[in-house]
Amino acid sequence: MLTRIDHVGIACADLAASIEFYRRTYGFEVAHEEVNEEQGVREAMLRVNGTDDGGATYLQLLEPTRDDSPVAKFLARHGEGVHHIAFGTADVAGAAAGIGGAGVRVLDSAPRRGSMDSRIVFLHPKDCGGVLTELVQAADQGRHHGEG
Repeated sequence: MLTRIDHVGIACADLAASIEFYRRTYGFEVAHEEVNEEQGVREAMLRVNGTDDGGATYLQLLEPTRDDSPVAKFLARHGEGVHHIAFGTADVAGAAAGIGGAGVRVLDSAPRRGSMDSRIVFLHPKDCGGVLTELVQAADQGRHHGEG
């Protein structure tokens, strides 16, 4: 059902400064940048390994674009740091249904659009050992079959 760690989301106050830190310190380069208005973030995906056309693992740096976004609220409560972990799957709706059937609350009623045109759902952190967990179906894995 879950095939890999897709990314680790990191909340940051200054996206450009965070990108520079990860570039300078670890040699990670930006594979993708975008603004997600729905989620209220500016983000950068830094490839850790693999290739962008399959199997890559990323660090996702998230800077809020508005004060009412979930990432802004996270920063206000916790400061910069790990925000969530995301697992890759070939079928995000099926994975969410299976995990939901095991008693974990699924926060999204249907998959929605995520980074790089993926489809995503989030799982409640209280049901996942205190960790906000995201399920991700890459754009090239059935993206054309519904909402994202």
